[in-house]
Amino acid sequence: MNVTAYRRGRTVRTIAASMLAVAALSVTAACSGGGDGGSDNAGKANSSASAPASKDNQGGKDNQGGKDNQGGKENATGAAGDAGVKDAKSQAQKSGGGSESEPIGDCDINKTAISVQNVKSPVNHMLLKATNKAGVDCKLVGYPGLKFGAEAQAATPVNEDSKPQAVVTLAPGESAYAGITTSAADGSGVEGGKVDSLEVFIDGSEDPKPVELPGGSVYVDSAAKVTYWQTDAQTALTW
Repeated sequence: MNVTAYRRGRTVRTIAASMLAVAALSVTAACSGGGDGGSDNAGKANSSASAPASKDNQGGKDNQGGKDNQGGKENATGAAGDAGVKDAKSQAQKSGGGSESEPIGDCDINKTAISVQNVKSPVNHMLLKATNKAGVDCKLVGYPGLKFGAEAQAATPVNEDSKPQAVVTLAPGESAYAGITTSAADGSGVEGGKVDSLEVFIDGSEDPKPVELPGGSVYVDSAAKVTYWQTDAQTALTW
């Protein structure tokens, strides 16, 4: 091999080695640059993930921002207003302005005129009458308690068939009635005899009122009964 050929071959090998070195440097630089790009993308992803959370938190602040709370205040205010109206109404009623009617009480026996009379029909019957002499309405509950004669051991029993659908209420001056069966019309009664006194009890009063008997006395036996209070005399004498 001559010198010239040797030099050319060495030059070619040098150039080739230089080219390989440059290529290796380019690959190394590319790999290094790719690593930086991955760090940047990871940072952006983390930033994107955290950004919605920040908005949600701000949205939470908006939710707390007062509309619901203000609504609660409005509800509280409305409730307080209702309470105020009720209090005002209560005060108005106490002062007499627009107050409801007082409940109707039982008739006072001392303010009730009571009388009894004989009737032609039905036979062996009497009619008891009670008139409200008070200045206010009152009610007669149930039936009158009757005690014929001073020796009577029990009140005259009531005829349950005569019970009305409602309690009798009397305005001032109005009257209620009760029918009294004094004895059995067919003579089936026992322990009969004449009595010369009658005491009447009404519900709500502890003390009885003596009532004068027509003719001074009446025959009474075991068939004696009294009806519930009725609003008219005809109904009271039905039994």
